[in-house]
Amino acid sequence: MGMVFYTPQQVPCSPENTELQDYPPMENSCRIRLRDGRYLAYAERGIPRHESRYRIIIVHGFGSSKEMNFPVSQDVIEELGIYILLFDRAGYGDSDPNMYRSVKSEALDIEELADKLELGSKFYVIGVSMGSYPTWSCLRYIPHRLASVALVVPVVNYWWPSLPKSLTKLDFRKKVIRWTLRIASHAPALLRWWVNKKCLPSNSSLERDPTFFNEHDMEVLKHSKGFPMLTRERLRQQEVFDTLRTDFMVCFGKWEFDPIGMCDPFQGSTEGSVHIWQGQEDKVVPVELQRCISLKLPWIRYHEVPKGGHLIVHYSGMCDVIVKALLVGEESLAHGI
Repeated sequence: MGMVFYTPQQVPCSPENTELQDYPPMENSCRIRLRDGRYLAYAERGIPRHESRYRIIIVHGFGSSKEMNFPVSQDVIEELGIYILLFDRAGYGDSDPNMYRSVKSEALDIEELADKLELGSKFYVIGVSMGSYPTWSCLRYIPHRLASVALVVPVVNYWWPSLPKSLTKLDFRKKVIRWTLRIASHAPALLRWWVNKKCLPSNSSLERDPTFFNEHDMEVLKHSKGFPMLTRERLRQQEVFDTLRTDFMVCFGKWEFDPIGMCDPFQGSTEGSVHIWQGQEDKVVPVELQRCISLKLPWIRYHEVPKGGHLIVHYSGMCDVIVKALLVGEESLAHGI
């Protein structure tokens, strides 16, 4: 499938185009009970599920929740007949923690949630940022349930065996993650003290740090709630800290499979596709890593947004582009951007 690049004229990235859109929930969030007794909380958006043509599950990232803003326009929702399901991953929001959390358990939670809500034999999945590792897990463990998948600014595990060490050797993020993993594993109390006393100087947390966000991201954050679980106030809560710690450790720990060594889960099928959307100026996930992955996995449709940072889902019109590419194919976008 190769790489697809969008010019700034095609995908608006200027500050004046970063106002967040929202659409009303169909109903208040509810919870379903899983086989192991845990509860998962969810919220529904868009067309009622039994009247919809397309059913999409959104997987939120680190420090987020089912309340995340994924601003698909109402016009696109109604035009295509889209039902959107957002849920709190284990330990987040109103969902119970999973003391046995693993890469695989994330996919199984998604599958069971889909079954409980009767989404049908196949559904679409969009994973955002660290919500990408449950999405990779879906591709590995439940590919038969997937209609198509999009990974938006997906995080990369620096210890995937097929990721060239020469590409990551000098990356400061790798060193930070390695240090954090060691402390989180062997001295979680020390990590909690360090995060609260040293890393978070104020309740605004790290969400306006130019180390992580480019100028367009910073403009987005002026109009958003940021990352509510990453404030000092929330991190003082033991259950919040434990959820973030275990989520981080699973994401960047040892996996049972190497995504870069995966075969096309839709091979031989006329339907189904996998997309990666990456900001060219993403300071959280280097663009070079995504380019490498897309080259090693030519069945992935890779889209790069010039001047885009880590918060491209909040850029004006971006979610419409992502959803249309996922549901009806890139060809239909030729005259639509």
